Amino acid sequence: MTALADRQWRLIVDDPRDGPTQMALEEIAARTALEDDIRTVRVYDWEPSTLSLGYRQNPDTVDWKFCEENDIGVTRRQTGGGGIYHDAVADISYTIVAPACEVPGDLMECYALFCEPVLDAFSRMGVDAQFADETQDAIYHPSCYLRDINPAHDIVVPNEGRPAQKLSGNAQYRQRDVVIQHGSISFDREPAAHLGVFTTDSVSTETFTDRVTSIREQTGISRERAVSDLASALEDWCDADPVDGWRHGELEAARELAARKFGADSWIRNREVLEEAADR
Repeated sequence: MTALADRQWRLIVDDPRDGPTQMALEEIAARTALEDDIRTVRVYDWEPSTLSLGYRQNPDTVDWKFCEENDIGVTRRQTGGGGIYHDAVADISYTIVAPACEVPGDLMECYALFCEPVLDAFSRMGVDAQFADETQDAIYHPSCYLRDINPAHDIVVPNEGRPAQKLSGNAQYRQRDVVIQHGSISFDREPAAHLGVFTTDSVSTETFTDRVTSIREQTGISRERAVSDLASALEDWCDADPVDGWRHGELEAARELAARKFGADSWIRNREVLEEAADR
């Protein structure tokens, strides 16, 4: 249990939602942390499957036709890095939201703190995961899972006699004096979709599976078990109170924010946020 456990935390095992709403809920959780002194850990899924672009990613790297034909949503994250294909089944995601004044100001120290429950979850699943201990060169820069592997925030599985394989990517940003960390965990691999969302034919599915592993490949446990282990590790880490969904008004606020920001073409393609509607 972390020293942060003496604060008020809630655990939300969220319903599947579209990408823009999932991204908006992080900002609503940040507001709740500041205004109501309630911190959040949550586990969530994407429905439909969604490509989340890194903050500065060029939209020309997206195969928009492939995404449309395969009912794959597209949004843009507040965090940098490459795009991540979040499959509705093969991806498990999490968020941690806490006031910045309560966590280390040093980025690597904060990553180490916030990834403690993630590594604990992998241990509970029976996965021998760890922070990368050395960098690996990028294979395809626009894709998070194929970018260079960074010991600061990439979690990998040792691969005897060969380079370690990536299992989880994690990223942080600060907004309104709140630190938000989110991460993508590979429950299973969908290499054709991971590559199909991008405008590249230079990377083979075999190259992808050489770089990336999954919980299913490592242990064969069920998705339900993996979600449960991640949720319980987050709960134990900060002594969070499991709650049945979001508080009154939070989902409505997230949907409004999703409509004018994370789901708006102006944000997805150009990082421009539509103005908030005036009160009527």
